[in-house]
Amino acid sequence: MIRQAQEAVRRYLPRGGGKGLLLLGLVLVAVWAASGFYRVQPDEQGVVMRFGAFDRTAPPGLNYHIPWPVESVTTPRVTRINRVDIGFVGSPEAGIVTGRVPPARDVLAESLMLTGDENIIDIDVAVFWRIRDAGEFLFNTRNPENTVKSAAESVMREVIGRTPIQPALTEARAQIEQEVLRGTQAIMDQYQAGIEITQVQLQKVDPPAQVVDAFRDVQRANADRERLRNEAESFRNDIIPRARGEAERLVQEAQGARESQIARARGEAARFTSVLTAYQAAPDVTTRRMYLETMEEILRRNPMVIVDDRLQGVVPFLPLGENAVAPRQAPGQGNLPTTRPAPLPPGTPPVQGRLPQGVTR
Repeated sequence: MIRQAQEAVRRYLPRGGGKGLLLLGLVLVAVWAASGFYRVQPDEQGVVMRFGAFDRTAPPGLNYHIPWPVESVTTPRVTRINRVDIGFVGSPEAGIVTGRVPPARDVLAESLMLTGDENIIDIDVAVFWRIRDAGEFLFNTRNPENTVKSAAESVMREVIGRTPIQPALTEARAQIEQEVLRGTQAIMDQYQAGIEITQVQLQKVDPPAQVVDAFRDVQRANADRERLRNEAESFRNDIIPRARGEAERLVQEAQGARESQIARARGEAARFTSVLTAYQAAPDVTTRRMYLETMEEILRRNPMVIVDDRLQGVVPFLPLGENAVAPRQAPGQGNLPTTRPAPLPPGTPPVQGRLPQGVTR
């Protein structure tokens, strides 16, 4: 090729133009050498190939490689997030606004999976990934997108195969997403595919369309069961502490009454013992003191009026007060009493009026 280029140049140059040919060759070499400069953008990664084989990767910025045909450069975008759909084709949001792109269509061969309790579930998954190493991405996998899809679908079937249907439909969605992400990333690392799985999203987790109504009824029944159970637990948590508090209060009151009775009995016993000791020491004095104390207590509770025997004209009076019984009336006698007052003692002169209540002779 160099010889043909030299002959082509000689045809256009006059004879004796060796210096011009040399100058032209130097210019061509300089232009060829300058063609080795290339720029890698911030969202790209340069992959340098020497004679078609991978040689090295270049960071963003201005770089240099041996010009063609020795080395060539490919600059794939490594920050772009790619998406792979499993179980459906198209976007769920497509066709709602514009109407140009058809909406998502289920692919039952991918979406129907067997759960751990031998039920069938319909799952749609979206896997998001990006290029982590451009060299591995270009030369270690033939079809990276199909590789990501196959690996994610395999891991998803494995995770669903050991998960019962009820948690998969309700609270285990986030856990399933994390397990699928870790499993798919492990497969990509094993293949050295240069791919990083950034996110796994479960788009739809439903029973098969033929039994979805029955499953929804079961869901509502389970929700009602949980609600009733929570109400029962709430009532239990309210009534049991209250009953325990009431029982503790009764126990404390009983303990207090017991201690009080014991202390009172001990006090009474100690008082009786002290009186007995005093009586044994001086029986006459103790007996007289006990008599005086007893009479003082009786007279204090029963007020009395003492009348001198020399006083003449005192009429005895019986104070009935509230304990008096209403006299019964005889028929046709109106309000006249049916009983007569008690007769006066013999030798008592009649006195007009009566003494106050409690006066005796």
